[in-house]
Amino acid sequence: MANPFVFIAQASSAQRRTLVAAALGWMLDAFDVMLYSLVIAYIMRDLHMSKQSAGLLNTLTLLASGIGGVLFGFIADRIGRTRALMLSILTYSVCSFASGLATSVVVLACLRFLLGLGMGGEWNTGATLVAETWPTHLRARALAVVQSSWAIGYALAAVVAGVMLQRTTWRYVFFVGVLPALVTLWIQKGVPESELWKQRQLCSQAETEVSPIRFADLFGRQYRRKTLTLLLMNTFGMFGWWGLFTWIPPYLSLPVEQGGRGFGALNTTGLLVFLNLVGMAPGYTTFGWIADRLGRRPSVILYTMMAALFVPLYAAARQPAVLLILGAIVAFFGTGFFSGSGIIGSELFPTGVRARALGFTYNGARAMSSVAPFTIGRIGQAHGLDSAFYVCAAAFLLSAGVAMFIPETRGTELT
Repeated sequence: MANPFVFIAQASSAQRRTLVAAALGWMLDAFDVMLYSLVIAYIMRDLHMSKQSAGLLNTLTLLASGIGGVLFGFIADRIGRTRALMLSILTYSVCSFASGLATSVVVLACLRFLLGLGMGGEWNTGATLVAETWPTHLRARALAVVQSSWAIGYALAAVVAGVMLQRTTWRYVFFVGVLPALVTLWIQKGVPESELWKQRQLCSQAETEVSPIRFADLFGRQYRRKTLTLLLMNTFGMFGWWGLFTWIPPYLSLPVEQGGRGFGALNTTGLLVFLNLVGMAPGYTTFGWIADRLGRRPSVILYTMMAALFVPLYAAARQPAVLLILGAIVAFFGTGFFSGSGIIGSELFPTGVRARALGFTYNGARAMSSVAPFTIGRIGQAHGLDSAFYVCAAAFLLSAGVAMFIPETRGTELT
């Protein structure tokens, strides 16, 4: 297979800067968000939380991300993609730092909810910026690179948590989460605004549009099928992902008698870094390459079907080497399909509503799937996390079924 990154050399300097900005924002979003999953076991002990309560806090974060996706979608369509991107990064960075100051479960829950607003806003503003600045024949691969940065952020979070937890407490792990705020200084100075967005603003000011697109039009005859199928595909896929990957860190690190695998912090860190860099990152980046050849819809179906097949095998595994190999395969397919959401969503909707449409169909799905960490935690409390993971496999299978009804968008020129 060809080098999936060679296409970057074909882009202009401005296009590469938008790609780096969106990728950094998404990478650091993953870093801040996944820190919680990596320290769940320690927070449960110090704040006396059950698995259900720990899952509920992540559910609140995902619920907030749905709200944040729609909110920042409106902001991005109103004030521009780059400024909305900076605001979202500042939101999740500050709230990550503040999470380390939490003195109770209630305070921590409120902070994780606010962090979720920024988390939801970053994805659709960054994805929209890249989609509108990159040419059609390179768009899928560019968005796949943006999506792949999540795996790097997750791996970085695993390393930071694994090292720091040997020397200090979970609170200091959260304090590191403020560092992404520094990225906004570079974005403000070096990242250009979307020309498509600026052209639309000029048209709006000149009142040349007879009927401007409204958010409600997403549910009208023209866009209803596209909106609902993309929303449901993302919802089932995210239920599988968040249910699985919220609980994999504690699943690996908790003692065997508590339903875990008892690997300890450093061994768990090694497994997670391998899972992200060998599984997730290649899964994300190769999706764009595959989608350009097979088409967007067949690629999503392929990835989610394979995830549904391999999750039960992972749940049944016991040996570290087997968990390592199967975990990478599950991560490859179970996360790689997310690249398809940004690609398909950006090609289904026009510029006037694109950020809001991406925000709703992606982050609205996060909100709808926000019950996954709580549900898997509750099932895991009663029957063990390995049994609960079978529910995640069923969710991936449902995502594949819904994807069959999404229109094919390969070759679409953005308007």
